[in-house]
Amino acid sequence: MKSRRDFIKTAALGTVAAGILPKFSMAGNIPGGMSSKPLVISTWDHGLVANAEAWKVLSNGGRALDAVENGVMIVESDPSQTSVGRGGLPDRDGRVTLDACIMNEFGDCGSVACLEHIVNPISVARRVMEKTPHVMLVGDGALEFAIAQGFKKEKLLTENSEKAWREWLKESQYKPIINIENHDTIGMLAIDVNGNLSGSCTTSGLAFKMHGRVGDSPIIGAGLYVDNEIGAACATGLGETVIRQCGSFLVVELMRQGRTPEEACKEAVERIVKHEKDVKDLQVGFLAINKQGEYGSYAIHPGFNFALHNKEGNSLISSDHWQK
Repeated sequence: MKSRRDFIKTAALGTVAAGILPKFSMAGNIPGGMSSKPLVISTWDHGLVANAEAWKVLSNGGRALDAVENGVMIVESDPSQTSVGRGGLPDRDGRVTLDACIMNEFGDCGSVACLEHIVNPISVARRVMEKTPHVMLVGDGALEFAIAQGFKKEKLLTENSEKAWREWLKESQYKPIINIENHDTIGMLAIDVNGNLSGSCTTSGLAFKMHGRVGDSPIIGAGLYVDNEIGAACATGLGETVIRQCGSFLVVELMRQGRTPEEACKEAVERIVKHEKDVKDLQVGFLAINKQGEYGSYAIHPGFNFALHNKEGNSLISSDHWQK
């Protein structure tokens, strides 16, 4: 099973072969700061290749919404990525179910949950936003809608993911492990040259979860929230804890009250720590951006990082954290 870092190496080699080498930097320890517009930020190492794709849209004057869709699609489509899209690890029944949501500068949003057989749930979520009067479609209804919209039905369970699942079946023990690829959502936030914000979030959820389990990632206000007057935020980690605090909405509201993105993320993490009985094995990270181009992050434990792409290039930054 490949780690996020293995995926970055493979993806970078692929871009070299294609003659397109993004400016990747793996060195970075500044958890928050200010950047010129446009810019895009996204969670974890896989955010580097996602950012590179999103930057193609932003650097050409494109819309933030298109950037955050195109960017995360790169990760969804890669079979080596075990926490998102095609390569996602299955639930305990061996079924790969995907969750995603997207939100634009007007407050429009779309979401799908427990979606099977579709490689790019983020694009289905956008169709829900643009083609239906609803915000969320789930399960068989989401699949029927996707097929009706022209999406191709495919087998998502890869050979490696099936092997991991069959190994898990030997003991069938379930315990999330922090900072491991069983719940590494990719969330992406962007601000374009016009100063407009959009965000996306997509995941295959917790590995070997109960069938039908849905985390925070496709829930507007939990895994993602965008307010074009204030800023945007997304979350990663154990979704149940984020849902209980309406985490991403909380971060945006704290920015509305005057906190910087990093301060808002920190306060949201501290609220989770306060309300949870034990956070020793519980990781949650928040990532945020405001209207002025300030960005920031904060997590419970060390290990969370995010990718930032602006005019200076594409770099990976380590997040500050509560557990010292």
